[in-house]
This record gives sequence, C-alpha cells and structure tokens, in this order.
Amino acid sequence: YTDGTADSAPPRMSEEDKAFLQNVMKDGIINEQDRMKTILTEVTETMSKWRQELKVEDGDEHRVIELLQELRDCVEQIDFARSFAAMKGPDFLLGCVQEREHVPTTVRILCLGVLATMSGNNPPIQQQLLDMGALKTLSDIFFAETDDTNGKLRARTMQAIGAAVRSHELAEAVFTQLEQSPALLVAGLGMGSENYSSTPQVLRSRALFLLQALSTSDSAATLKLMKERFESAIVWVTEYVVDDKVEESPELRETALAMIQRILEQGTLASIVVNRKSAMVGMAVSRVAALRKLTGEEKEYAATELAQWEAILVLLSRADDSTAEPIESIDAAPKILNQ
Repeated sequence: YTDGTADSAPPRMSEEDKAFLQNVMKDGIINEQDRMKTILTEVTETMSKWRQELKVEDGDEHRVIELLQELRDCVEQIDFARSFAAMKGPDFLLGCVQEREHVPTTVRILCLGVLATMSGNNPPIQQQLLDMGALKTLSDIFFAETDDTNGKLRARTMQAIGAAVRSHELAEAVFTQLEQSPALLVAGLGMGSENYSSTPQVLRSRALFLLQALSTSDSAATLKLMKERFESAIVWVTEYVVDDKVEESPELRETALAMIQRILEQGTLASIVVNRKSAMVGMAVSRVAALRKLTGEEKEYAATELAQWEAILVLLSRADDSTAEPIESIDAAPKILNQ
C-alpha cells in the first residue's frame, strides 16, 4: 500500500492470553440471582448468630448493612426483584424487621427500604405481600415502635406500606379497610399532637405521600373508602399542612397543595375541600399576596407554591358547594389573579 503497510495475517492468540480472557469474562460478569442467594444466606447466618448470642458485633452490623445495600441495588430491577421474591425474600425481610430485640435498628430500617424498593410498581410482589398479610404486619410494626423518637423506622414502615399498595386496587382496598389504617395516618401526620413539629418531619412526609396517593387514586372503590374513613386526615391537610405558619417545610406544603389540587380536579373527594371553601379562599388570597411580594431567589424558590395556590383559587371559584364532579382543570391562572 502507498502508506507502506502490507497484508499480514493477525497474530495467533497464545494459550496464556486465551486463559486470561476466559478468566476476565468469567469473573467480570456477576450472576445477580446467585449473588442475591449468597447475600440471603450470609445475612441469615448473621441473624441466627445475633439471636443466639444476644449481642451484635460492630463488624457484623457493618457487613450486613453493606450486603443489604447491595441487595437493594439489585432489586431496583423489576425482574431481579421478582427473583428475590421467589426466594421468599419478603418473608425474610419482614422477619428481620420484627426482630426488635436482636436486630439493630439500622438493619431493620434498611430491610424496610429493600422491601419498599422491590414492591413499588411491581404488581406480582404487591400481590405476594397482600397474600402474606404484610399490610397488617407492617401496621403492627408501626404502632409497636413507641421509642422511635427520630421517626426513621416508622417513616420507612410507612414507605413500605405505600409501596405495597400504590396503584394496586385490591391492596389499596385492603389497606383502607384495615381497622388501624386511619389511626396510622393520624399518627404519621401528627394530627392531634400538642406540638405539630414534635412529629418528625421525615414521618410526616411519608404519611402525607401515602395519603396523597390514596386520595388521588384511580380506583373509585378506594376513593369511596377514603371519603368514608379518612376525611379527617384530608381536612387536617387543608387546615394545617398547607399553612406556612404551621408547616415550615416548603416541600411538604407543595405536596399538600398538589394533593388538594388533584382532589378538586378529580371530583370524588372535592366536597371535603369545598366544604371549607371560605377558609381555603381566605388562606389562599393571603398566601398569594405574600408570595407575590417576594424578590430574587426567594421569589424563584416559591414559584411552585404560588402557582399551586393560584390554581386552587381558580378551582374553588368554579366549584359548587355540593360538587362531587370533576372541576375543570387549568393550565394557568386567569388574568385577574395575575394583576
């Protein structure tokens, strides 16, 4: 060739090179199912050790946490989550969480996180948890944690319940009919607490997220049960969680406002909000006026909350006091609100 090169046969790979390449291919590809089995076996053995010795070595706890974090990463994939479920993974995780005397709180919290990760938007696993009676078990765990002062374990429990029921019509129906489910949300939201802020924010956040999911469900049966059994929780949100003088977290206020806006747009539960129309309008007008006075970064940070309040004002203006029909949603506030 003009560049000085010539045709030549590629060099043959030596046996040593072939062996090296085969080892790389073998060791570099992890079989996730085998790995999950290994994790399950190792953690189970450590749990048995804790039960027998009635003590926890720091090294063991750290190792179990590492393994459970790896497991959580695995079950983020829907197929791997189902494979782990076939290994009786949910039974194992629930069993660990119930071992209050022998298993460290950090490990129990992580087990709840794994359970939530693998069941979210995964109907077969949600059904498996339902068949196991996991919703009742998780509710019992929530109420048993009387010394959970930072709220982290109860918040994870609430997250696991939410992941197990969201968008699964039968699971939603079962949970909303549980005897203790209204009390669970009452406790999680801090309803009735002398000091609202005494209920940890992480717990209030998870409880509000679950209430929002159920109150804006696509299931007519779920919405009917929410109206019958959870009206007080929805009213609490309209009175306290949206009030910046009570709820200091902008994120929680925005979640609450998004829930109220969706309820008004759906219609089924709209009467719960519309019954407080005068109070809501008064709060909205006051808050909109305050937010519009903000400048600079504060104005930009509050833009979402402002838009939500304006949208709710418009929806309330269109609502009949006895409405049970969807209220026409809006993409933007009318000009009168923007003057």
